[in-house]
Amino acid sequence: MTSHPKLPPLSAYIHIPWCVEKCPYCDFNSHGTNGKEIPELDYLYALANDLEDDLPLVQDRKLESVFFGGGTPSLFSDIAIGNLISLLDKTVGLTEDCEITLEANPGTFEAEKFAGYRELGVNRLSIGIQSFEEEKLTKLGRIHSSDEALNAFELAREAGFDNINLDLMHGLPNQSTDQALADLQQAADLGPEHISWYELTIEPNTEYFKRPPKLPSESILASINEEGLALLDSAGYKRYETSAYCKNGKESRHNLNYWQYGDYLGIGAGAHCKLTDPNGIHRFSKTRAPTHYLNARNGFRKGETTIEKEDQSFEFLMNALRLINGTSFELFDQRTELSLKEIESTIEKLVAHSYLARDEERFWPTKKGVRYLNNCLLELMN
Repeated sequence: MTSHPKLPPLSAYIHIPWCVEKCPYCDFNSHGTNGKEIPELDYLYALANDLEDDLPLVQDRKLESVFFGGGTPSLFSDIAIGNLISLLDKTVGLTEDCEITLEANPGTFEAEKFAGYRELGVNRLSIGIQSFEEEKLTKLGRIHSSDEALNAFELAREAGFDNINLDLMHGLPNQSTDQALADLQQAADLGPEHISWYELTIEPNTEYFKRPPKLPSESILASINEEGLALLDSAGYKRYETSAYCKNGKESRHNLNYWQYGDYLGIGAGAHCKLTDPNGIHRFSKTRAPTHYLNARNGFRKGETTIEKEDQSFEFLMNALRLINGTSFELFDQRTELSLKEIESTIEKLVAHSYLARDEERFWPTKKGVRYLNNCLLELMN
C-alpha cells in the first residue's frame, strides 16, 4: 500500500495499566495490583495481537517515537519492554533516531532495571517524582521517598540515560510558594534534560474528587507560576509547551507529535488512536478494563469515529495552542482536510481577544493565551 501524500508522522503509545497502588489524584486508566502478580506474558501476547489488528492503518510509515505509559510501565521486566520494542521494529519499523520513552517510578525495585531498559532500546526515561517533600509524597499517595527519587535519577545516569524527564507537580495540598519553588529548584539542580511541571487538578472519578484536599489559593498558585517560570528560565530550561521545559533542544518528540496533530497508534488497555487515511481522520480507543482486554475475542477497538471536517479546526487548535511558539498555517493545511480560509475567522477572533498573535505564516499564544488556555479553548467553542 502506498502512502497518502497528506499522511502525518506516526508515533506509538503503549499502555501498561498496572500500578503498585492507585494514587488519589490519578484519573488515568491505571489499576493497583493489590499485591498480585502482573500477568506480564499474557499481556504481551494481547499487545502483539492488538498491534497486528492495527498494522493495515500504518500505511508504510515508520515510527518516529514510541512511548510506554501507564500505569507504571517500569513494573514490567526489561526483557518484556525489549521484546515489545523488537516487535514494533519488525512489524511497523522504527526510524533510525526513533525516540523511545519509558515512564518509571523511583522505587528501588524498578530503578534497578534501568540499565536493562537502556541496553534493550529505551533511550528516554520519564521519572515520576511529583515532589521531593516527604509529607507531600504521602498525601499524594506516592510509595517512594525523596531519597529514592534522587537515587533513581543517579541510577538512570549510571545506566547511560542522557535524555531524562522529571515529572513534578505544584499546587499540592497546603503547599506554599516556597515549598513549590524548593521542589522545582531541587529538580533543576539535578540537571535533567526535560522537566514536566504542571499544576495538580482535581479530576472526576478520583479519590481527591470524592474527598477534596485543601489546595492553595489562587494568589498562591499565581505566585508559584510566576516565580517558577523565572526559576526555570534562569536554570536554562526553555518553555516550549504549557507545562513542558527542556534544555539543548530536548523537547519530547512524542508529545510534539500530539500537539502538532500527528498520527499515533494506541496499543494496550484503554489506549487511544488517531490515524489518517484517504477517507479521512479517525479516532478510536481500545477495550479499557485489563481483564476484558486480556480476554478480547472480537478485536480490541471500541468507539471508532471519523472526525468531521467541521471539528478538525477545533481539534487542531486545541493541540497547537499548547505550544509556546504556536504553529504555521502551512501545518494546518497539511494536517487537516480544511482550507486556510476556514481558520482565518477563528484566528482573528482569538487575536481580537488577545489570546493569540500572528503574522502571515504563523500564529502563537500570547502570555494571556498561555496563562488562560482553557478560556481560549472556550472561545473556540462559541
